[in-house]
Amino acid sequence: MTVRIMGLDYGDKTIGVAVSDAFGWTAQGVETIRRKRLEDDLGRLQVIARAYEVAEIVVGLPKNMNGTIGPRGEICKEFAATLQQILNVPVHLWDERLTTVSAQRTLIEADVSRKKRKLVIDKMAAVLILQGFLDYKSKK
Repeated sequence: MTVRIMGLDYGDKTIGVAVSDAFGWTAQGVETIRRKRLEDDLGRLQVIARAYEVAEIVVGLPKNMNGTIGPRGEICKEFAATLQQILNVPVHLWDERLTTVSAQRTLIEADVSRKKRKLVIDKMAAVLILQGFLDYKSKK
């Protein structure tokens, strides 16, 4: 049986979405959701989760550099709890420090224009969050 995992970069304006391959080895970017209302966002995530037969979800948890959790992290924790209730699958939080910075650097190195970077940065961050989680699981 294939078990796909969905990775999310949950932001104020957008949600970057990535999904693992059927073996749980690699993460692929799926889309960037423009946030509207929580109900709409959750509805879209439900559609994606069903389409890819997602069994687990990883939400990036933005921690401060000293490891503490600030207001943005608390918002992500609440969102993860809501997601778990709605989709009824395990939802993990994953330390996402520097994933957006890393995604930005990768896109700049690939010579992606600033305009295009803006469109894919959150999806790319979701890929990095999910890939970090997949790599960690494969080592356990």
